[in-house]
Amino acid sequence: MPTTTDPRSRLSADCGSCFGLCCVVLTFAKSADFAIDKPAGEPCPNLSAEHRCTIHSRLRDKGFPGCTVYDCFGAGQELSKRGPEMFAALPILRQLHELLWYLTEALEYNANLQSAIDRVERVSRTPNLADVDVAAERAVVNELLLETSRAVRGKQPKKKERRGADLIGARLRQADLAKANLRGAYLIGADLRQADLRQADLIGADLRDTDLRGADLTSALFLTQPQLNAARGDHTTKLPKALTRPSHWTAAGA
Repeated sequence: MPTTTDPRSRLSADCGSCFGLCCVVLTFAKSADFAIDKPAGEPCPNLSAEHRCTIHSRLRDKGFPGCTVYDCFGAGQELSKRGPEMFAALPILRQLHELLWYLTEALEYNANLQSAIDRVERVSRTPNLADVDVAAERAVVNELLLETSRAVRGKQPKKKERRGADLIGARLRQADLAKANLRGAYLIGADLRQADLRQADLIGADLRDTDLRGADLTSALFLTQPQLNAARGDHTTKLPKALTRPSHWTAAGA
């Protein structure tokens, strides 16, 4: 969890204040991300009787890199305070907290978004979260985030409008992508070493195995911890203050 006064710090996973909700609630499919199949609602075999992961420091080595990428946006520790409904509520509250993460960042650029934050906060405290129309909440928030993105980035040349683009494995080393629209772009395995991504809109961008060594992400828009966890980087990667440098970047010698 980032040690910061940023209000988004509470919207980051704090596994020490939870008891392995994601290790029970989520489904695992045997793949490059998970070494086993696990149905929803069944505890992971690596979960101890004390509700702690027994291989937490060796997840990647043991074939569970998907666990290191997952971030509940603080929903786990919040729901750990509630009753039996917490299992069904985790995916819903996670999405609402993710919206709060984006809106809190956008508030730095648009002070008029406080009412939207207050609304999502109220919705997140709904006693029965199963009644929440998450798709409708996302639609409203997305429009506000789009407006913020356009205002911050301004009019950009066509080459920087890459929303949803297939950039898998693209060679973009030292590319000037400042203020680029990379919403939902597929950047899997792309080479973004020393790329300038300041104020680039990265909401929903797929950064799995993306090489971010030396890249400047200091003011990238709507970047999240799960995206960083899925990417590769090193000590030269410049990050926003609210995010934490993934431990496996150093461990992997990236």
